[in-house]
Amino acid sequence: MKLTATQSCEALIELLKSKHGELMFHQSGGCCDGSSPMCYPLGEFKVGAQDVLLGELAGCPFYMGKAQYKLWQHTDLTIDVVKGRGASFSLEIPEGKRFIVRSEVCAL
Repeated sequence: MKLTATQSCEALIELLKSKHGELMFHQSGGCCDGSSPMCYPLGEFKVGAQDVLLGELAGCPFYMGKAQYKLWQHTDLTIDVVKGRGASFSLEIPEGKRFIVRSEVCAL
């Protein structure tokens, strides 16, 4: 699995860092917006044994719930940004944008 960010994503992360300090991401695979990457101040979301660290986006740790990881482990993920408002607690909401995942199955 490869984790990357678009330029738009990196720019939004830098803006959010300037406002909130260090950040982290989590994607749970839950219903509704739970399947979208959520951005939190570093340490605000408690990760545990059911979370997998996939890597970093612009210096921010990115975790995924273990059940979701089992389904996506052979997929390259690109985190992007679109205009709109998600129904979540993610930090980008007041900016009128939301993080999304674009995926591509890895060649075996």
